[in-house]
Parts: sequence; structure tokens; C-alpha cells
Amino acid sequence: MPDQHNAYQENNWQQPVWQQPAPQATVPVPPVYYAPYPRKSGKGWIVGIVIVLAVSALIAFGMASCSSMFSSLGGISGGSADDSAFLTGDAVAVITIDGTIQYDGSTSSPEGLKAKLDEAADNAHIKAVVLRVDSGGGVATAGEEMAQYVKDFPKPVVVSSASLNASAAYEISSQADYIFTAKTTAIGSIGTAMTFTDLSGLYEKLGIRIDDVISADSKDSSYGNRPLTDEERAYYQDMIDQINQCFIDNVAQGRHMTDDDVRALATGLTFTGMTAVDNGLADKIGTLEDACDKAAELGGASSSYETVNLEQRSTSLDLLDLLGLLGYASADKEALYQLRELEANGALAQ
Repeated sequence: MPDQHNAYQENNWQQPVWQQPAPQATVPVPPVYYAPYPRKSGKGWIVGIVIVLAVSALIAFGMASCSSMFSSLGGISGGSADDSAFLTGDAVAVITIDGTIQYDGSTSSPEGLKAKLDEAADNAHIKAVVLRVDSGGGVATAGEEMAQYVKDFPKPVVVSSASLNASAAYEISSQADYIFTAKTTAIGSIGTAMTFTDLSGLYEKLGIRIDDVISADSKDSSYGNRPLTDEERAYYQDMIDQINQCFIDNVAQGRHMTDDDVRALATGLTFTGMTAVDNGLADKIGTLEDACDKAAELGGASSSYETVNLEQRSTSLDLLDLLGLLGYASADKEALYQLRELEANGALAQ
């Protein structure tokens, strides 16, 4: 959630970020207001409609569940699936890592990735894992933890790089057994950054005076109310150098390269997939399908192996949205408005 993430950043100002490029700001969605229809004196008809719509929703939910199940079963015989529970033969699991590497519970976070890796490790039918990576990096510590989980995974791991595989995302990828990239993938960006903003000049022009009451001279060094001192800049530079060395060490170990070789590539810039294959940061130009085939080979899967997507799925259902998909919004808008009004008043609980 954006607010939670912003609060995390404010309270953890020392957390360096490996990210290339910066994530785009989310445009807030304006609230939607539903104009209520005039109330009717009798409420019995509303109860009746609620019962009818609820029964219809349950039927639709049952049909959707069956459809999902049969779709999964069909995928197992045809080449892809969305639920590992239905596997009956050799399979390769695909886990997607996209967006910012952070602590949000998704597969782009340590806890989310580990949950899916554990699921793959516990399933005897899954012989290997493909990480489909499309990320510019993120929080350094999150990337470090995720890289360790990939390193410790007991089955083969192959990376399929999409448009972007940079910074913390690349550190994670470097622990895989094999890395595929597209020719035009932006990959690499080995480096660490910490940003400080000095707003003191702007405050002075606006006539704003800020007094920070602090317990130590450098406690307010990241607040943006003054420039860094020379000593503080040297201190933070040393911190960045230490963290970046961890990044370089991980890449060197994962890619079987020397420290000096990786350091020469640690310019903070990305390379094209073609250059990455030449300099050793990737193994081969290829597609997601190529990565799955390689994973199956490394895992000793049969030639008729299947693929299963291990994704984070929400189990919550919005009854009114489901009814809208069924066409009830156009068939009986008044009933839907009444339902929304009851929900807003606390009469309906999810």
C-alpha cells in the first residue's frame, strides 16, 4: 500500500536503495459516489432482492471456481497451469518478480518470494523454477534477503529477464543457475545509492525557519533542513561502500566471477542483453520458453513437462462487483444502489 510504503521510507531513512529507474508515482483514483434512489416505504422487497442476488452470486462463484479448476487441469495437459495442487507429472514453476523490490508481501518481497519457493520445494512434481524478472531494483536489504533465498533453493533456478533486470533485481538473479535475457533488456546496474535533499535554501526564500531538537549532532542529517557536513558525507559514503561491497560479493559468487571483474562492471549503469552475455552478467539470449526448457533440462524433467505459475492471488470477493459482471448492474441498478447504501451504513459486512 502506498501510504504504508511511504511511512516505511520516512522511518527508515538510512535504508539505501538499489533501483534503476525510479518507480513512477501512483495517480490517486478519485472516489466514486453513487446517487441513491428515493427510499420506498417498504423494505421487504429489498430483502427479497438481496436473497436472490446472493444466491446468484454463490452460483456464479461456484461456476467460477469450477472453471478455474478445469482451466488448471486443462493447462496440465496443454503446457501451463495456475495451481500446483493439480500437477500429476514433471513441471517447471514460474515465479514473477516485477516492480519495486520491497517489503510488501508480494513475490517481489522476501516473504512473498520465500513462500512461493517453499511451495515449489515441497512439490515433488516441480523439478525447477524460472524467475520471470522485470524490475529496476529497490530496497537493498530486501534484495539481499531474496538473493539468499534463491541461493539456498534446493532445485535449479533459471532467470528469464524481461525489459528490466537491474540493481537489487539483478543481485537476486545473479544467484540463479542460468540467466536468459532479451537483446534489448536493460540488465545490470550494479551499484548502491542513498539520496539526501537539502531544502534549507528554499526554506530561507519562503521565510520558513525550522528548529530541530536533537540528541546528537548528526541525528537531523537526513531531514533535509541543512546540508551535510564533510564528516557526515564521509560517514555515509563509507556506509554505501560497505553495502555495495556486499552487492559485488554476491554477484561474484553467483556468477563465478572475480571481485575485480565484477567491480569493473559495477558502474551503476545497465547493459543491453547482448553486452551482458559478452561480459558475463548473463548466459544467453532467449525467451521465457527458452528459460523453461533450460530449467526442465537442469531439473531432469521429462520432455513433456508442464509449467505452473506460482502467483499471489487474492481470495477476497466484492459481491457488488461480481453482480455487475453478471449483468445485474444494468438489469436492476436500483437494487444495486440500495445494496451499496446498506453496505455503507454497515448493514452488510464482508
